Amino acid sequence: MPTRSHRTQRERSDATRELLLDATITCLVELGYANTTLQEICVRAGVSRGAQQHHFGSKADLMARALEHLFGRLADEISEVPGGLPSGPDRVAALIDLLWRSYSGTLSTAAVELWVAARTDPELRAALLPVDRTLGHTTLQLYRDVTGTESAGDDDTMVLLTVNLTRGLALDAMIGGDPARRERLLSAWKAIVAEAT
Repeated sequence: MPTRSHRTQRERSDATRELLLDATITCLVELGYANTTLQEICVRAGVSRGAQQHHFGSKADLMARALEHLFGRLADEISEVPGGLPSGPDRVAALIDLLWRSYSGTLSTAAVELWVAARTDPELRAALLPVDRTLGHTTLQLYRDVTGTESAGDDDTMVLLTVNLTRGLALDAMIGGDPARRERLLSAWKAIVAEAT
């Protein structure tokens, strides 16, 4: 059977979008939102401004889709882990560790850059709000899948508190806070959640 040598238009389009989204995340992490220009994103992605405009109508749309893209990748990684988590009471503590690893690092850095910018940029805020809500709903569903919880309730409150705690701790890490203190806070939170579940 002959090997196909040419990509379809759809494959080329998807590849261009992915290059732009990855370049956007890299720029946000390395340069910050204020220094991330559409021109720099295009240079790093190796695409023209016309290609960028074809795929993303505005900078705010590109930023929101890039955050969604990054979270989608992390969600895929998280969803593969549940089988490897311990059973019994240690399962929730391991899940909190997993959420911490997921919400710190690149996701946290890019998200903080965008959340701060969105405070004074109504277009960016409008583009980010649905992405942030989706991120929260997906995290809740992952938690329910791992713990076997079916519906909303106290478990959801614990997950939302965990997500917000990890966001705050990730910000603390970004500005050079004490790693030992973060570890103590996470340990204390795991104990609280274990007692409540």
